[in-house]
Amino acid sequence: MFEFGFSGIAFVIVALIVASFRILREYERGVVFMLGRFWKVKGPGLVLVIPGVQQMVRVDLRTVVLDVPTQDVISRDNVSVKVNAVVYLRVIDPQKAIIEVENFLNATSQLAQTTLRAVLGKHELDEMLAERERLNLDIQQALDTQTDAWGIKVANVEIKHVDIDESMVRAIAKQAEAERERRAKVIHAEGELQASEKLLQAAQILARQPEAMQLRYLQTLAGIAGDKTNTIVFPVPGNFMELLARQKLSGDAEQAH
Repeated sequence: MFEFGFSGIAFVIVALIVASFRILREYERGVVFMLGRFWKVKGPGLVLVIPGVQQMVRVDLRTVVLDVPTQDVISRDNVSVKVNAVVYLRVIDPQKAIIEVENFLNATSQLAQTTLRAVLGKHELDEMLAERERLNLDIQQALDTQTDAWGIKVANVEIKHVDIDESMVRAIAKQAEAERERRAKVIHAEGELQASEKLLQAAQILARQPEAMQLRYLQTLAGIAGDKTNTIVFPVPGNFMELLARQKLSGDAEQAH
């Protein structure tokens, strides 16, 4: 009977020794408490935890992908949108992650939701659609600042979807169409302005050179003469007849010589 009791005690001792050793993987750390107080962070590898005296909490150091549920956001220009995102985070201080917050994943998720609404609410809808990279950075920095006290590093934040109400989509399409029409009218007006400026320059040049004006007049008459009409009335200015008379006198003088 004594031998049986000794064997039982030996078995219990061996079982306690075996149970005292824990294996932590390369990406794991163990936060060890002794009699309820923090003692040290152990790992990776084989670590000793004394049963009944010490307790160990495992912490995974790998990056965690945290999906942020869809949030209703009111933009600065009072547009209601639904936004969801994904957060990439990892534990950089196992002691803080266990001691400073009860559940760091749940706490970070709740904080990400409120931060997403707060940051996006400061921007207009156009910025949400066109400047997503900058908004991702703003949310990441705001989150990282607050989770630093928990030993959590927020490495990246990505806005996945910005969903707009169907009526708002139609309103945006109408606005885009109106903007295209406005630009077309501006381009047409600029073309008319340039054409009028060119016509004004041509008129000024012709006014300084009467002969060129008369030549242009003859070209116009030739164009009208080609039209198949029965009767054509040509208004002839007085200076045009004077010009023809001077040219005739000049020709007669040359023949006399």
